[in-house]
Amino acid sequence: MTSVIEFRGVSKRFTINRDRSDTLQGRVAGMLRRRVEGDSFWALRDVSFSIARGESFALVGHNGAGKSTALKLMTRILEPTSGSVHVSGRIAALLELGSGFHPDLSGRENVFLYGSLLGIGRRDMQARLDEIVAFADMADFLDMEVKHYSSGMYTRLAFAVAVSVDPEVLITDEVLAVGDEAFQRKCMERIFAFRQQGRTIIFVSHALETVRTLCDRAIWLERGEPRLLGNAGTVIDAYLEEVNRREAEELARRSEMTASGERFGSREVEISGVSLLDASGRPGTVFQTGAALTVRIHYRAHTAVAGPIFGIGLHHEGGMLLSGPNTRFHGYEITRISGQGYVDYQIPELPLLGGRYQISAAIYDKSMLHPYDHHDRLYRLTVQSDSVRERFGILASGGEWVWHEDKQ
Repeated sequence: MTSVIEFRGVSKRFTINRDRSDTLQGRVAGMLRRRVEGDSFWALRDVSFSIARGESFALVGHNGAGKSTALKLMTRILEPTSGSVHVSGRIAALLELGSGFHPDLSGRENVFLYGSLLGIGRRDMQARLDEIVAFADMADFLDMEVKHYSSGMYTRLAFAVAVSVDPEVLITDEVLAVGDEAFQRKCMERIFAFRQQGRTIIFVSHALETVRTLCDRAIWLERGEPRLLGNAGTVIDAYLEEVNRREAEELARRSEMTASGERFGSREVEISGVSLLDASGRPGTVFQTGAALTVRIHYRAHTAVAGPIFGIGLHHEGGMLLSGPNTRFHGYEITRISGQGYVDYQIPELPLLGGRYQISAAIYDKSMLHPYDHHDRLYRLTVQSDSVRERFGILASGGEWVWHEDKQ
């Protein structure tokens, strides 16, 4: 099968200028001074892979793993320090905001500029303009300078232009996460349509369930080096296993934390630990959608306390509070505590879809105004949705589809 992109032993090194100076003399001296090896870092090291025509391919890894650098090498924004990158076909790329459009030109002018860079004449771009404006829903802002656009406006126009130029290869970075939910759905529908048409798609996203659904193969990059190349599901499973291991270590570290900006309270009662337990009572940090989850709050009361209120907060990793149950709202009275013990909050079927979440735990007085101990988002929860038929959003509705055909 023909390859449209091929990396052969590709490495990319960036130089860090630590000798910044505000004077002309200092800058000249810095130019003359020979740089040392310690002033550089390798964003990629000896990376090799090929992407076949019509294949959907993903790059996964932590922030700083080298994914964006690899995309810029594909689009010739950067050149490799060593190795070679071979690319064939017209590429439409959506990388970070700020690349591709000229800020001092209007949206309309940038549409034609983008086309000219890809060898598409003004007449052809004019014929595509109505479709671009309709997809982006930008008619009222098309003649505004791009530097005055919001990030969402920029994303809408950039995506609309990229998919309108009939690309053979579509490259998308996390930039699509900037748009609103309705526009993200529209973009994903267009990407899936491209896949059905046999176009090549290269995808970078932290939405791993979307990657699993969309992509055929993937490469996992770790600090610029290839860790695993193969079937997308296999690569994602291996990557998640590593993520879960690191998060378990982080959870253990956070459990030992003392006072910090993420913990506050008078400490007459202290939270001595928080455990996430499965249906068998085993602790962990990774749970499946629909599985039982118990959040166990261990406490140590240094003095007898009457009527304490225990609560948890469940947050998406982006910061949104999804749920905040407590014993008072549930009508569950804890009359008096002293010494050590624990309180469980039991969720029979976890309704969250795949993603990363944070848990807060707190103990307040009976007025709910005075915190004894409040741990704000100190505990990590990773949810996987391997056996669930839903993929988009945060919550699993658990609904069913029923088809009724009218009989004539």
